[in-house]
Amino acid sequence: MTALRDSRFLRLLPPLLVAPLLLGCSQAPSVDVLGSFFPAWLVCFLVSIVLTALVRLALLRLRVEAALPMLVYPSLAALFTFMLWLIFFY
Repeated sequence: MTALRDSRFLRLLPPLLVAPLLLGCSQAPSVDVLGSFFPAWLVCFLVSIVLTALVRLALLRLRVEAALPMLVYPSLAALFTFMLWLIFFY
């Protein structure tokens, strides 16, 4: 009886291992911009660049200097990109 159960398990094992990999094959989120579809992450990235520029202008207006601007502003852009993605597309 255990040999029968083991053989069934061995036959079902490959599809069970492949099934989680196929979950990523669903339709990718995209945004329609003037009739052309763009990946959603690209739209989030473009909006995050604008938000980062606005934060930079606000910091300049408040006379706050970033200690490492080459690290701070790309990190802010990444933060805004991920936040926008999670808010609108997750």
